[in-house]
Amino acid sequence: MPTTRYADGAPCWTDLGTPDLDGAVEFYTGLFGWEYVAGGPETGGYGTFTLDGKTAGGAMTVTEEQGEPSWSVYFRSPDADATAQAVERAGGTVPFPPMDVLDLGRMAGFKDRAGAFFGIWQPGKNPGLGAVGVPGSLCWAELYTPDVPAAAAFYDAVFGWETALTPFPGGGGSYTVIRTGGGGEEAGFGGLVPLNAVATRAVAGSHWLPYFEVEDCDAAVAQVERLGGKLSLEPMEMEDVGKFAHAADPDGAEFALITSATASQT
Repeated sequence: MPTTRYADGAPCWTDLGTPDLDGAVEFYTGLFGWEYVAGGPETGGYGTFTLDGKTAGGAMTVTEEQGEPSWSVYFRSPDADATAQAVERAGGTVPFPPMDVLDLGRMAGFKDRAGAFFGIWQPGKNPGLGAVGVPGSLCWAELYTPDVPAAAAFYDAVFGWETALTPFPGGGGSYTVIRTGGGGEEAGFGGLVPLNAVATRAVAGSHWLPYFEVEDCDAAVAQVERLGGKLSLEPMEMEDVGKFAHAADPDGAEFALITSATASQT
């Protein structure tokens, strides 16, 4: 699972684009116990969610013309410009070229060959999220894609990721774990999933889905519904993995919840 000991290529940030920032703040602070720190004019209104004083994610207003409500996942890059070139060489696109974010770092936004959006962060003063892998924070990231081997090749070319097949408990196939290059089994931070494996995910097209750790998946799901969100995948339990569910906030931004069998520590 992710930790704050960030390696190049590891997930290091996640943020929400939403048409109703005030409503999103009410929803996510109610769900995860986050606090919201509004951004000033110098950040274009981009604010941050915090958990016990540590950054757990970002949030910004996105209009209908700018895109649909969504969570985005960002990966650490030692050189944003070089990564942008690698994306293009691998057949991806660069809708948001590298740009400086004050003295905090340098970011960019890309789409892989199947159209899934992802971002990168080249750290400056801000190394990335301050809380990961603990209840109320990012703990996993899945890419739903129509061609798992092609996706693995793309991200290997961009980030040097490695993949490993993990059999599902009880048989019935395997799961493709992704991890940073050279980090071994402990460097796993997410998975590649065939787009048609989950009907509700296929509807969204190729995309990244962030998972947030929670102490009690059933209680968190109930809170999602009380706060006006919806479920797209009912809670299900998997041996040695934990109990997880897929959900969307009131504006439709999708994310996942999981009570891991073994939660990581930052």
